[in-house]
Amino acid sequence: MSTPVTKKLLNDPEVCVQESLEGLVAAQPGLRMLQGHPVVIREDIREVKTSGKVTLLSGGGSGHEPSHAGFVGQGMLSAAVAGDVFSSPPPQRILAAIRAISQGNKAGTLLIVKNYTGDRLNFGIAAERAKSEGLKVAMVIVGEDCALLSPGKSVQRRGLCGTILIHKIAGAMAELGHSLEEIKTAAEQAIQSMGTMGVSLYPCSVPGAGPTFTLGPSEIEIGLGIHGEAGIKRQELSSANELIPSLVKTVMASLGAGVKSVVLVVNNLGGTSMLELTLVVKCAIDSLLESGVAVLRAYHGTFMTSLDMAGVSVTCLKTTTGSNLIKHLDAETTAPAWPRVCLSKSSGAERNDLPPLIQQERKKTDVTVKDEPLPMDVQKGIMAAITGACKVLCEKEAELNELDSGCGDGDCGHTLKRWTEGVYEWLSSHDGSTRFSAHELALHLAHISESRMGGSSGALYSIFFLAVATELKNGTSLADLTRALGAGNKAISTYGGASVGDRTMIPWMRSIPAFRRQRQPVQKKLWRMPLR
Repeated sequence: MSTPVTKKLLNDPEVCVQESLEGLVAAQPGLRMLQGHPVVIREDIREVKTSGKVTLLSGGGSGHEPSHAGFVGQGMLSAAVAGDVFSSPPPQRILAAIRAISQGNKAGTLLIVKNYTGDRLNFGIAAERAKSEGLKVAMVIVGEDCALLSPGKSVQRRGLCGTILIHKIAGAMAELGHSLEEIKTAAEQAIQSMGTMGVSLYPCSVPGAGPTFTLGPSEIEIGLGIHGEAGIKRQELSSANELIPSLVKTVMASLGAGVKSVVLVVNNLGGTSMLELTLVVKCAIDSLLESGVAVLRAYHGTFMTSLDMAGVSVTCLKTTTGSNLIKHLDAETTAPAWPRVCLSKSSGAERNDLPPLIQQERKKTDVTVKDEPLPMDVQKGIMAAITGACKVLCEKEAELNELDSGCGDGDCGHTLKRWTEGVYEWLSSHDGSTRFSAHELALHLAHISESRMGGSSGALYSIFFLAVATELKNGTSLADLTRALGAGNKAISTYGGASVGDRTMIPWMRSIPAFRRQRQPVQKKLWRMPLR
């Protein structure tokens, strides 16, 4: 028997995200849409860039409203990019948002990304593409979920409601004129100083579908993610005075011993009444005070939801009285979703009928690249090598699928074959006289990886080639090649979360620049080296 579709006030599930953002912008005079993209942006973004202040971008899948578009405004985010419901926005959409707030701004842009694989990879691709265009971009990953604590790595810790505190802290610092490096460092320190734990009483339901999971009549789930991912345990519903202190205890344990004061955030996951929410706030504050922890600030409301899920999350950020974190949290902001802020002197019924902000096209002259075409004989040799590799990959498709079925979903051969088809199409679209630089060649391979392979493999290969391209745009000596390969490996580790010892392709790829560094002389041009 099929699960009935949950009733929702929508027109068409396919366009509900765009219509929702348009509604937000219509009601907020300080916000605008970026034409052609589900991106909400500050209406004064040109003035922000002219002032030389760092800009901030966040985003992710929709269904977590008011995150992230509700936190766009002076003193918080410069823009927010939305994906489909519970789906990370694609790299092209993220890149459009980066360009809109970064071009013409030497101060740079900080990307604030929740720790989910799709977000890390897609924001990573966009970041590397932006860097290859000469834009100054840095990224922080927010992962403060206390339900997933790994002793060796923090890659599993999901990004939850604590992300909004990073929006606020970074936004306040940007308004004060702090540098990109200073803001990134402060954000990373704050991320390591907070924890979040959630509980669900009823599941969420995606537009056009039924509930994403089921719970018994008196059953609740502890420690689940904001997309309905499984928590750490299920148990019978107890009173708030029993349940909430246990969540607070878990969060505080994750912060270490000796914490004397915190900032508290009690978040509505979407379907919790205000009556329950403020009661939970009381339970959380009482629990902290009883354990000797002072509550310097307490925020409660609907900040990061899981659609219509009934439940709450509790976030604690350790800090001290009079600290810079407190000052940044107290700083003024016009972001509509931040609590206790007077958003506008005008009536709440005032509409915003301004046309969408049109993004200016990037000119090739905006980026200085010391490119020179590869010598034709070297280019032909490289193309022959790529073609030969493609041939082998096609021949080994079935074998690669079989190997992958033992540890994955058995589609490695199919995925790589799609890449080879993209390479063949690209090669056939150019005659033999077309010249490419090493930088351009790497960018083409990155585009093919991203557009044809799909999945995590496409994202990882694209990130690798983008990082390589960035290093090769100013030189093609052997030293440049070594740095480029090393940068590609580092980018895969950074955005993919893998490292040496995880049984991935990282150890094999790390050996390439190490081997190259042993070859002399290092200043010879790439095309002067013998092809092997």
